[in-house]
Amino acid sequence: MQLEGKVAIVTGGGSGIGRAIAHGLAGEGVSVVVADLDGERAEAVAAELEEAEGKAAAFAADVSQTEQVDAMVEEAVRRFGRLDIMVNNAGRAARGFVGEMTDETWDGVIAVNLRGTFLCSRAALRHMIPQRSGRIINTASGLGLRGFPGGAVYAASKAAIINFTRSLAQEVARYGIAVNAIAPGVTDTPLWRAFRSQAEIEEALKSGRVGQPEDFVPLVVFMCSEAGGVHSGVTVDREVYVQRGER
Repeated sequence: MQLEGKVAIVTGGGSGIGRAIAHGLAGEGVSVVVADLDGERAEAVAAELEEAEGKAAAFAADVSQTEQVDAMVEEAVRRFGRLDIMVNNAGRAARGFVGEMTDETWDGVIAVNLRGTFLCSRAALRHMIPQRSGRIINTASGLGLRGFPGGAVYAASKAAIINFTRSLAQEVARYGIAVNAIAPGVTDTPLWRAFRSQAEIEEALKSGRVGQPEDFVPLVVFMCSEAGGVHSGVTVDREVYVQRGER
């Protein structure tokens, strides 16, 4: 219970990696605001956390919209009195070659992944800077380090998050705030499954190279701890952090 008494917001917390992180933080005594574009999913996860004797709340928000993000953060502070941890996990993916991609597809992914990370971080810092403490965790991707054909917009957004993390970490270190990122790689989430046939999913799972949403939870908990605060501006890639067969 090394984080007992802390307050966190987890965006994209209604499923996948966000849900796993929300459960992991709640298990350490954190009061968690589960934020998701789908309010019903957020409510369901918040109910799961409360059933396990945790303190939780749900908030429906589009992280690409300034007013909704600001309202989300203010509600978290009103409900629990402070904000210590912001997990920027909400994400959107799209496939398509650059030469055939529409403006709407490009802008939609960048708005959620990059703009959303910026807006949530900015809103959180309004409370973290005065209290001179805080943790911001951003969900990047191994594709932001390597890229792949047909994934330029997603890879570009995640690469930008990696460098946003490095830059913001330097800006706020003087206030006792640490900013880090995780790069989960291929993970068995609803978002990953949405772009694949059942046959492709089964074949990928047999390979042993598909991670689970819980893989990064211990690392995120450490990054949010007092000891984890000495590390900032770091992006941890799943290919380094999780060795195949050791999950």
